[in-house]
Amino acid sequence: QVQLVESGGALVQAGGSLRLSCVASGRTFSNYPMGWFRQAPGKEREFGAAISWSGGSTYYADSVKGRFTISRDNAKDTVYLQMNSLKPEDTAVYYCAAGRTRKYISGTYYQAESYDYWGQGTQVTVSS
Repeated sequence: QVQLVESGGALVQAGGSLRLSCVASGRTFSNYPMGWFRQAPGKEREFGAAISWSGGSTYYADSVKGRFTISRDNAKDTVYLQMNSLKPEDTAVYYCAAGRTRKYISGTYYQAESYDYWGQGTQVTVSS
């Protein structure tokens, strides 16, 4: 059974930084793409960032590009999301997700349906 456990969410002031972590277990972590999605109150879940199985390719939503960085450490079965220059509109529950197959075409990374496993989420609140 694949399990994903997120951590690192917190209350932070606008302009601050946070690093989210997601530890995976239950299968060979390094074989699969990983993604971060988020869901704000009253809104649908949206794509944030994704990374290929090797870490060689990364993908970002326009809303976070240049501020967030996704990375992975396959030796630690962990994916990270470094969030800088946080804004109040970044307030959301952030979810880690694990992909279905090793290789995706680029457009697949952005779609929630491409991910089979999800964590419980970690709350990020950015105050103005």
